[in-house]
Amino acid sequence: MAGVTEALGSAEFTHPALFYRGLDDYLDGVGGFLRAGLAAGEPVFAAVPPDRLAPLRDHLGADGDRAHLVDMAEAGRNPGRIMTALTDFAGRRGSGRAWLVGEPIWASRTPAEIREATRHEALINLAFADVPVTILCPYDVSGLSPEVIADAARTHPVLWRDGEEKPSPAYDDPMIVATGCDAADAAGADAECREFDPANLIAVRAWALEFGQAAGLSEDRSFDLKLAVGEAVANSVRHGGGRGSLTLWRAPGGGVVAQVRDTGRLADPLVGRRRPAPGAANGRGLWMIHHLSDLVEFAPGVIRLHVS
Repeated sequence: MAGVTEALGSAEFTHPALFYRGLDDYLDGVGGFLRAGLAAGEPVFAAVPPDRLAPLRDHLGADGDRAHLVDMAEAGRNPGRIMTALTDFAGRRGSGRAWLVGEPIWASRTPAEIREATRHEALINLAFADVPVTILCPYDVSGLSPEVIADAARTHPVLWRDGEEKPSPAYDDPMIVATGCDAADAAGADAECREFDPANLIAVRAWALEFGQAAGLSEDRSFDLKLAVGEAVANSVRHGGGRGSLTLWRAPGGGVVAQVRDTGRLADPLVGRRRPAPGAANGRGLWMIHHLSDLVEFAPGVIRLHVS
């Protein structure tokens, strides 16, 4: 990977996708990238799936002590949280470059998680524009579907494969890709729906808590569901026309899905994905929703929360 990492040059923001096959190819690409950052004396971060974490640590050896390595299945279980982890670390880079690895998609991800991870990949290009960081995103071409690999080419300006760096001819406008990842699954057969407005928000929150408990959520997760739904319906009242509907159903694999529908539109797709600045007037509600939920999906006028 020496030729690839040398090609980074002095560019401000770079966002390559690494297409790899097998563990050796992975360690050569990701490990070589991390070593290049360490050799430059600049901060290095990697969030990768758990089956890649231990081999990567072993591959780096003593160098791994200087790299910040985390389990993406925890940090990015909800893909909407990944941006916070990346921006928080990049914010500590000082005057130099930050070298980040984020692997948000792996074979066992659900279709809904892959849609939101793809949205995240597109939005990286907006969130880090003009910031001196390189964010390398590995994709297992032997384990992921051709559709996922094609989307990776749409969300990354540059592709790394077989030790070569090439511009991606399929790279697309991040907003076009992000809006193409809207929630597509139908509500569950047992779905229950209630309308809300400013007069009954307390009752709607209480219903979410009761529904979560009846669905088998723990006491803590039932309360998290109540908090997340409370933030979502409050946002609807403030920004979505003053009223809306809440639909709740049990997820097939366990847990609860809560869908809030109103007449509003999310003007800034990055709201809630980055940690709000102290005293910020907007963005706290969606940021809380992302960190309370296992998955958050979006569509025009719809936010869908998964809590288990």
